Amino acid sequence: MIFISFIVFLFILGLLTFIHELGHFFASKRLAVQVKEFSLGFGKRLFSKRINNTEYAINLVPLGGYVKLAGDSVVDYTGQPNEYLSKPLRQRLIIILCGPILNYLLGFLFFWAIFFIGYPASTTKIGALLEGFGAEEAGLKAGDRIIEIDGKRVNCWEELQRVIYSKVDAKRVRVTYIRDNQEYTTYVEIRKKQVSDLLGQQRKVGILGISPSEEEMVLRYGFLKSSLLALLKTAQLTSMTYRALWLIISGRLSVRESVSGPLGMLFITHKVTPLGTIAILNLIAVLSISISIINLLPLPILDGGHIVLLLIERLRGRGLTLKEERIITRIGFTIIGSLLILATYNDLLRLFGR
Repeated sequence: MIFISFIVFLFILGLLTFIHELGHFFASKRLAVQVKEFSLGFGKRLFSKRINNTEYAINLVPLGGYVKLAGDSVVDYTGQPNEYLSKPLRQRLIIILCGPILNYLLGFLFFWAIFFIGYPASTTKIGALLEGFGAEEAGLKAGDRIIEIDGKRVNCWEELQRVIYSKVDAKRVRVTYIRDNQEYTTYVEIRKKQVSDLLGQQRKVGILGISPSEEEMVLRYGFLKSSLLALLKTAQLTSMTYRALWLIISGRLSVRESVSGPLGMLFITHKVTPLGTIAILNLIAVLSISISIINLLPLPILDGGHIVLLLIERLRGRGLTLKEERIITRIGFTIIGSLLILATYNDLLRLFGR
């Protein structure tokens, strides 16, 4: 299983890198910028082939990749019209943005596929009741199947939980349920509970005092509904990622608990792989959108850093000098290298302890 997980990990990493660089590649071709090299990975070259003045290569270390454009640095720039630095700022911005955009679209597409194909979910059948809470006091029993909360239809446990959590300020809710093929309605008192969200932040939610059964169902939706749900899921993940970044910057979220690198990604892949195709698709979607957002951070050598440099060029009316370019490149590699070391250290602590 470890070998299979490793293969899946390499596939995911390769796919996300390929899609990202493909965005830069297509935009460059479209805007008549010569692509000198399309490379996946770094280090020793395992395979290369030249087609129409572009060298396509696969390298030994499968961490990232790059598209080498003609005239994309002060050193290489000769003033030819097919060079990157010869193009106006707007076109260079398009080339930079198309990498993250394609990653973002891949995440959305995979979320859509999950909703359209169908995914396993716990039903609304009650598995057990917590003693002393509203559900038990209202006479609900294990085996009852809840179908509505305050007139709102619930199709799976996740929907049921989301509705109940939102009732934190309500005193009670009207619960419609099925027992022995008969429909009943009762009122259940809401209790408040402090829980941790996905980012480890505490919040109060409403609870009935029930837990799900082991019964599962396959939830699937039509083309348009899947598109809307995928759009919502993408928006929620985007919001959560930016919120996590802000919590890290403001010191309210532990860097050690929240920052992960390739080793952590491999560990997550190992956990997800046995769960099947849908779980792997979900992992790819989450990682693809996360990579897109991280790439747009204003750090040197990332796409966001290049966008900042374009903005500076626009404001001062000229590009970087050779000295400035080299200084920024060194700073960029130092920052990214330091973050990679920190992320790997965090992964080792999480996996093996102190």
